[in-house]
Amino acid sequence: MLIRKPSELRYSDVTPQAVYLSRRRLLALAPAAFGALALPSFADTKLQAVKSPLSATNEKLTPQNWATGYNNYYEFGTGKEDPAKNAHTLRTSPWSVAIEGECAKPKTLDLDAIMKLAPLEERIYRHRCVERWSMVVPWIGFSLSTLLKQAEPTAKAKYVAFTSLYDPKQMPNGRWAGLDFPYVEGLRIDEAMHPLALLTVGLYGEVLPNQNGAPIRLVVPWKYGFKSIKSIVKIKLTEKMPPTTWNLANAREYGFYSNVNPEVDHPRWSQAKERRLGEFLADRPTVKFNGYGDQVAGLYNGLDLRKNY
Repeated sequence: MLIRKPSELRYSDVTPQAVYLSRRRLLALAPAAFGALALPSFADTKLQAVKSPLSATNEKLTPQNWATGYNNYYEFGTGKEDPAKNAHTLRTSPWSVAIEGECAKPKTLDLDAIMKLAPLEERIYRHRCVERWSMVVPWIGFSLSTLLKQAEPTAKAKYVAFTSLYDPKQMPNGRWAGLDFPYVEGLRIDEAMHPLALLTVGLYGEVLPNQNGAPIRLVVPWKYGFKSIKSIVKIKLTEKMPPTTWNLANAREYGFYSNVNPEVDHPRWSQAKERRLGEFLADRPTVKFNGYGDQVAGLYNGLDLRKNY
């Protein structure tokens, strides 16, 4: 059996945990038939990452089963438990991300090429969803700016538009979600270049589970969770503000910026409180910019965040 050192492995060689566990179940069901197969060890799902100084919280981590079992990913169902049940149909290899638009060097990179751009970091971030639930997750990845710089954005690049994968064959539940797919999102270029904006490939020391946006997603910790687009296949640098899925679906409730802000209520509920997943305590106060105001508030100097919600 060939055993490779971690330095010799490509990202595409890492077996996603869902695949590994499904193979384990097959073995348990039919040991005589499958006993001769050489299966990867559980360690194949692990990612090596350095602890990042950009981790902005010392709070208790959300239990992993909550972070991976209670998700929004409408392409796999609108219930919070649906993605964990249904996302096994997502094929994450091969995978590539196209970077195009207002840039000097448009390109398409596969995951192995992306993983070579920078060392992986583990960043413990708060994650706040517009439905008022929150969690604290050890995400693994590196700053989105590292990838964007590869394309050399031009002076016309004022915004960054993102597109998720949408394949009805892999995501049959999407047809009942009530949204137009593929899912699209966007940031202003200065937001996208901020070091806290994280291009993410793992969490809890492991590769991203499908339901969390495998194999590569965005995490923008000072914004509501729907801004952190999953399963990215295209990034486009644009001169004009790009459309975003939830804004297209209901502009009154979902603005382009979507910064966490207890001073701006959702039209159907207050945003002043939040509930941390895995805790059974009273609601806690929501903190503006999700607690990252010291780092990001300067991005919005002079901008009325009540109008630009």
